[in-house]
Amino acid sequence: MKPETLNFFDKVYAVAKQIPFGRVTSYGAIANYLGAARSARMVGYALIGSVSKDVPAHRVVNRKGLLTGKHHFEGTNLMQQLLESEGIVVEENQVQQFEAVFWDPRKEL
Repeated sequence: MKPETLNFFDKVYAVAKQIPFGRVTSYGAIANYLGAARSARMVGYALIGSVSKDVPAHRVVNRKGLLTGKHHFEGTNLMQQLLESEGIVVEENQVQQFEAVFWDPRKEL
C-alpha cells in the first residue's frame, strides 16, 4: 500500500512500528513527522486502537517522557514493564535520561 493511500491512523502505526527496541518517541514527534504538528492527541487516539496491529505503542510517551498513555495498557504497570524489559529506566512514570533514548522520526526516517 502506498503511503499516500493510508489514513492518518495507519500512518501513525507505520511510524510507530519503526521505533527501535530500547528507544522512545513522543506523540508530538510522530505528529510532526506526519506533517500534522497539532495532532499529538490524535496520535494518542490512534495508538489506543493499535493493540491488535502489532504496534509497539509502549514506546510512545509525552513530550516530557511521561507515561501518559499507561492506563490504556492491560494491567497496572504493563507499559512500564515493557519499557523496562527493553532497558529503559522508568521512575515515577517518567522515562529517565529521556534525551538519550529519544528517537526522532524526522531525523531517523
